Amino acid sequence: MQNKKTIIITGASDGIGAAAARQLNEAGHTVAVVGRSPEKTKRVAESIDADYFVADFADLGQVRELAASLNERYSTIDVLANNAGGIMGDRELTTDGFEKTFQVNHLAPFLLTQLLMDRLIESKASVINTSSVANSLFGRLELDNLNGERSYRATRAYGAAKLENILFTKELHRRYAAQGISTVAFHPGNIASNFTSEANSLIKLVYRWPLRNIFLTSSETGGKVLSWFAEGTPGTTWISGEYYNKTAHAAPNKQAGDAELAEALWARSAEFVASS
Repeated sequence: MQNKKTIIITGASDGIGAAAARQLNEAGHTVAVVGRSPEKTKRVAESIDADYFVADFADLGQVRELAASLNERYSTIDVLANNAGGIMGDRELTTDGFEKTFQVNHLAPFLLTQLLMDRLIESKASVINTSSVANSLFGRLELDNLNGERSYRATRAYGAAKLENILFTKELHRRYAAQGISTVAFHPGNIASNFTSEANSLIKLVYRWPLRNIFLTSSETGGKVLSWFAEGTPGTTWISGEYYNKTAHAAPNKQAGDAELAEALWARSAEFVASS
């Protein structure tokens, strides 16, 4: 087999994260399962005899504790898969004071990546960010409205967060590619999973519809996409700093190509996590 990797997957207690954890473990890699639910996370990890870590991304204190545990446990991290996220319901602020969709989907993985950066650079790691086609369908980023004070809608907030994942990917590449970091954002397909569990919009009804598998992709199939990036070779299998629809290089929201916006989002995110 190819070189064995140490792979951290967030959002791995369910859906494509759990599926990818199983697939990558079966391929011989060392997988760390990260999830919000202690019971579900433990169950997935024990089924593949893997380490597991529990952290709720709606609490940045738990993200800091997670990073400390990962830095202590692993001398090498070859892949960080920032996969945790989801669509929320009514506008809600976290204990840190940020809109929940923004924090869980973007700010928490941004912080986790920063706190692991020394280890990631040492390992010449790949950072994989699970985005969504929602970045184009619903995404519009306003730097002065990151917390959704104006005109909040759950789908709009989610689309903006998935656009932020791509902007983060591009700025991460710009800042750290020369130090060996590779990064990519991808849409895994329309997955029949529980990522809408906290939503109260029409989209939740679609994803909970009994016949959803007619037009939605299975978590196993979506997991194979994440696994493809994790096992792949940056520069050969996929291009660092880019966005993919499944495994095909794709064009995201036009705002994703705005380098100044990407840099400004990074700076604002760094301010937010420093003050929390």
